[in-house]
Amino acid sequence: MKRSMQALAVMTTALAAAGLALAQQTKSAADGIAEYRAMLADGNPAELFEAKGEDLWKQKRGPKNASLQACDLGRGAGVVKGAFVELPRYFADTQRVQDLESRLLTCMETLQGFNAAEIAKTPFGRGEQKNIESLVAWISAESRGMKMNLPQSHVKEKTMYEVGKRAFFFRGGPYDFSCASCHGEPGKRIRMQDLPDLTKNPGNGIGFAAWPAYRVSSGELWGMQRRLNDCYRQQRFPFPGYASDVTIALGVYMGVNASGAESIAPSLKR
Repeated sequence: MKRSMQALAVMTTALAAAGLALAQQTKSAADGIAEYRAMLADGNPAELFEAKGEDLWKQKRGPKNASLQACDLGRGAGVVKGAFVELPRYFADTQRVQDLESRLLTCMETLQGFNAAEIAKTPFGRGEQKNIESLVAWISAESRGMKMNLPQSHVKEKTMYEVGKRAFFFRGGPYDFSCASCHGEPGKRIRMQDLPDLTKNPGNGIGFAAWPAYRVSSGELWGMQRRLNDCYRQQRFPFPGYASDVTIALGVYMGVNASGAESIAPSLKR
């Protein structure tokens, strides 16, 4: 009996030590990624997209040979600073809740004469889609350091939040995945990547408040629409339409949940 108790004690100690070692390894992996991002942050290539985006905002382009300087992003015509942290939001002129990218489509069509439907069909990283990614880089950078503060006063904003919540938890596809499968509770990881819990405020600049972002792995600037598109790909769902209501609703849900988080967009991602 005494030997059994001693053996059990030794086993318990060994298991505790193994658990501690595993926890330290996990922490080291997460810390290593954080250090990697910190080293690259000073030279974030997103700055190149920001510079291009500012030029595109002021440049006269399109069939109407006009700039975007009269575009209303929610704070009045031409006002950029502070607009990003309040999007998506309801716009009276379109009678829709729009995120930054769908709102830019509206302005590019009404002010510059571009065909919004054709741009929406264009693959990411090409043509005017590539220009929109630069625009969102600059516009988001103009609100860097501000707190996320999406409005919820209009009935359509509240409705989109509820639609986004349902879409976030909807399970389907060959793997029976939902957005919540990866981002519905704390402490989850995929490979060495920590996955933020997007059902609540995960902390400054970790979740919604970190996008758009420059992806080191692809060497490209990704807006939220492209980020969501890739999530659907990983779920093995059909790709959503660019600037479609479901993508905007998901943005409303995550953005409202991130209320008070400091925007660090455009950030740097693996």
